Amino acid sequence: MLAPMEGVTDHPMREILTGLGGYDRCVTEFLRVTDHEYPRRVFVKICPELETGGVTRSGTPVYLQLLGSDAAALAINAGKAAALGAPGIDLNFGCPAKTVNRHGGGSALLRTPETVEQIVAAVRDAVPANIPVTAKMRLGFDNADHLVEIARRIEQAGANELCIHARTRTDGYRPPAYWQQVLEVKHLLNIPVIINGEIWNTDDALNARSQSGCVDLMLGRGALARPLLARQIAMQSKCQPLPQLPWEDVLELLKVLLAGAVDLPAKYAGNRTKQWLTYLKLGYPAAEILFDRIKRMRQVDEIARALY
Repeated sequence: MLAPMEGVTDHPMREILTGLGGYDRCVTEFLRVTDHEYPRRVFVKICPELETGGVTRSGTPVYLQLLGSDAAALAINAGKAAALGAPGIDLNFGCPAKTVNRHGGGSALLRTPETVEQIVAAVRDAVPANIPVTAKMRLGFDNADHLVEIARRIEQAGANELCIHARTRTDGYRPPAYWQQVLEVKHLLNIPVIINGEIWNTDDALNARSQSGCVDLMLGRGALARPLLARQIAMQSKCQPLPQLPWEDVLELLKVLLAGAVDLPAKYAGNRTKQWLTYLKLGYPAAEILFDRIKRMRQVDEIARALY
């Protein structure tokens, strides 16, 4: 699965990565819910796939993620998203951003397990039974002391799946990820548990599965650094040669991403391309050279010329 990364895995990036193959599902960036029901245009803006049957061009389902602390408002918007054609609803209990946490959203909710349960139950009741409701969380806020309790509450409230980013909010994105701490949850729950965090290559995928007991993986930054990582993991499981993506092909994908940024303000349109290059540098030396060349460029046409 492709992880929901705010400001990163937007619609153009989902199209690119799922088009390369290996993904069974995506999750959108979060839609922050406060106290009201959003109009259709807001849902379609964050999830344009709603207008194409809830899938990317390659046919990969895209679940719509909601973030907030008001159970009633989340339920209303979850029902609206399902009515608009979202193939699944995902709930964000993992975002570590300080702005989000100050308003009681994301991983801040892990400090109040009963609130997490209330949110999942309210959303599950508001969404038709045939539409999955999933949740994504971290090990905890400051520590993993309540991990098992929260996971059990999420299952009892009716969630169909649980994805665990194997770090606390305090850990942020610093390595390592503590995959082994998810093993107890995997054994105790009857719903699928998905492991996420610090999976950069096929060896990491093997270790994450072994230590967590999880079969299913969610890929985040590793998918950006190695665009074929999902396919490579699938091929590794089948003991087949791992596919490789030449730099020339990556360059074509960068052009596609830049072209897809036309709806962004001109001064920001090139930022996603630069951002992706910072991840690609981990697997492609040429990416660092290109990034150094364009990092101070502000005009899209200037960046586009540098890519050709």
